[in-house]
Amino acid sequence: MSQEQVFVQLVQRNAGIIHKVIQLYVDDPEDRRDLHQEVLLQAWKSYEAFKGDSAFSTWLYRVTLNTVLTFRRRNRVMTTELPDKWDLPTGASGHSDQSEWLLLAIKQLNEIDRVIVTLHLDGYDNEEIAGITGLNKNTATVRLHRAKQVIIQKLKTWQGVSP
Repeated sequence: MSQEQVFVQLVQRNAGIIHKVIQLYVDDPEDRRDLHQEVLLQAWKSYEAFKGDSAFSTWLYRVTLNTVLTFRRRNRVMTTELPDKWDLPTGASGHSDQSEWLLLAIKQLNEIDRVIVTLHLDGYDNEEIAGITGLNKNTATVRLHRAKQVIIQKLKTWQGVSP
C-alpha cells in the first residue's frame, strides 16, 4: 500500500476530528469548506514528518487545530456570540437541545480552552491534552477545570431563559 493510500485511510477514519475542530472555531459554511481543504493540504504536506510517536488522531488534531487557528488569525474570523434568549436552540419537541447549548457554551470559551474541553469530551486524558496543546499537564488540568466551571455557569444562566 502506498504512503498516499495509507494517509487517505487514516484521514477517513479520523475525519470527525477535522469536522469537529472546524465547527468549533468557524461558523461560515464557505469558510468551513475552505478550511477543510486547507487542513487536508497541511496534513498531507506534513505527513512525511509524522513519526508515529503519538496516535495519528492526536497528530491530526494538532495539525487541524494549528491550521484553523492560523486561518482565524489571518482572516479575523469570529464565531457565535453569546446568544440572545430567542436564539437559544430548541428541539423538535420545543424543549432545549442540551447538546446545542453545550456547543454554544464551548464556543464562548477562548481558543485554547475550547480545544482542551473538546479533547476531554473526546476521551483524551490530561497528559494527551497537554501534548496536543503544548501545555504542561498541570496547566492543562487547571484550565480544563476552570473551563468546566465557566460552561456550567453559562448553562445554568441560559437554563432560566426560555424562547
